[in-house]
Formats: sequence, C-alpha cells, structure tokens
Amino acid sequence: MTAPEDGFNETIHAPNRLRICAALDAVEEIEFATIRETLGVSPSVLSKHVTVLSDAGYVEQRRAVRDTRQRVWLRLTKEGRAAYRSHLAALRAIVNADLSEG
Repeated sequence: MTAPEDGFNETIHAPNRLRICAALDAVEEIEFATIRETLGVSPSVLSKHVTVLSDAGYVEQRRAVRDTRQRVWLRLTKEGRAAYRSHLAALRAIVNADLSEG
C-alpha cells in the first residue's frame, strides 16, 4: 500500500503554482496575460512562479507576435501534466485518509 503523500509535489503545491497548473491542465496552451488576469497577480509574481515551474521542466513558454505585440504563451509539458495529476491524486488520498480516520 502506498502512503497518501506519494505523488505530493512541493514545487506544484504553492497556491499560485497549483492554480497555474490547474489552468494549464484545462487547455493546450494559454496566454500569459490571461493567466495573470485569472489569478489576479502582477506580471512579476506570475513570472516568478512560471520560472520555478519551467526550471522543474513542468511548463514551457512560447513567444509569438499577436496584434503586432510580442506575447508569451504557456503550456504544461508532458512531465508537468503527469506531476500535476499525481499531486492532485496525492491530495485526494490525504483528504480521504483523514476522513476515514475521523
């Protein structure tokens, strides 16, 4: 039997990074500004969290011109999607274990 914490990911668990992964899991890719608006954070705060996720190999950035302006698009990597879903499963296992003990 595995422990409920198996799959728990400290990198993803930070609230803003968890919300970034949740948003990216629902789409193929999304514009940086859209996630920034959704999370209600400054560009620098979002950039910091995206950098952590990118350094872990979980998020890729793509730059493209749209409406004559440079835009940044974000997407989960295959590894990032697997890590995020494993983290969610670990959270569910922790909650379910706590409920069954109470």
